Amino acid sequence: MSIKVGDKLPDATFTVMGPDGPQPLTTEELTKGKTVALFAVPGAFTPTCSAKHLPGFKAHAAELKAKGVDKIACVSVNDVFVMNAWGKDQGVGDDIIMLADGNGAFTKAVGLELDGSRFGMGPRSQRYSMVVKDGVVKELNVEEGPEFRVSAADYMLAQL
Repeated sequence: MSIKVGDKLPDATFTVMGPDGPQPLTTEELTKGKTVALFAVPGAFTPTCSAKHLPGFKAHAAELKAKGVDKIACVSVNDVFVMNAWGKDQGVGDDIIMLADGNGAFTKAVGLELDGSRFGMGPRSQRYSMVVKDGVVKELNVEEGPEFRVSAADYMLAQL
């Protein structure tokens, strides 16, 4: 069963790249007392994710923050080194926190897994976005199939 509006995010630990290397970041640390624009992609460096999804949140970062978003976070079932390299490649800087869900624990806990086995990708995340306030899901936008529309930054902007 997937997470829904009104649910609290499950306790999970991501890995982020810090100044001294990989470090843990819990969902509570990410969201406590904050409004977070969180979006998930099937994979770093994949076509739609690199050409549209991540760049859209980067391009609209100031607008999202002007509408009350404290943090923007991108999650993918990739390791921290891949997420860090992708963030550098995309020039996200401090605008977007790159969250590695390496084992897919968060993705499984929210019930938004995607079986990418037929593409040689194994278990991944569905493409979605959510607005989270103090750990509670206020908006949830899950894409149906391969399309890219409701999880986009401009769609979220209209919800804020």
